[in-house]
Amino acid sequence: MFVLSTVKDTIPVLPANFGVDTEEALINEINKKYANRVLHDVGLCICLFDLTEAGEGKVRYGDGCHWYKVKFRMVVFRPFASEVILAKVKSSDEDGIRLSVGFFDDIYVPLGYLPQPSAFDPNERSHFWLPDSEATSAHELLESPTAERMYVDQGDIVRVRVEADEFYDDEPGPPKATEGVAVKREARRSPYTITCSVAEQGLGPVSWWKSAQPEAEVMDDT
Repeated sequence: MFVLSTVKDTIPVLPANFGVDTEEALINEINKKYANRVLHDVGLCICLFDLTEAGEGKVRYGDGCHWYKVKFRMVVFRPFASEVILAKVKSSDEDGIRLSVGFFDDIYVPLGYLPQPSAFDPNERSHFWLPDSEATSAHELLESPTAERMYVDQGDIVRVRVEADEFYDDEPGPPKATEGVAVKREARRSPYTITCSVAEQGLGPVSWWKSAQPEAEVMDDT
């Protein structure tokens, strides 16, 4: 789930921090710049792990800062494909389920990665699984007794398998116009999303599997 990534950068130390220890000042500036930031094809930066190299500070004309060429390692959140993680259900809709791990909310379970047969209950605003059912359509599933449904409710802790992740570089720019008519700008996308699955044994709400304890083998002492 977490990895270490090496980053090189040139970091400024403001004149107000010249009295602070150089390493401490650089660590503060690095965390300020990178913490909670998505690096394309790297992941979500959490915090600085260690500062491995720092050159001599140089003053640039115009700002009075000391600029340091540094090399450091960041703790990065990026689960690998097929990794199994725990997350909490944030919301559900007709397209699937959105999950959160507290500090990151762009984790999704699309319809194709739900256990089958399953359907979305618009009254409960939750998806449910109907094991051992021969129903094939959402209409048939929604006619099933509520007591037989296994719901994935908001707030449930679920065990999911990571299928893929995607980075999106959504750089802001001026609104486009066609023949003098402004074109509506598309909604901003998350710079980093993770797609997960619950379509296997042992995946889904942990409460589904708490009662599934392996039978203990009885050993005869002879």
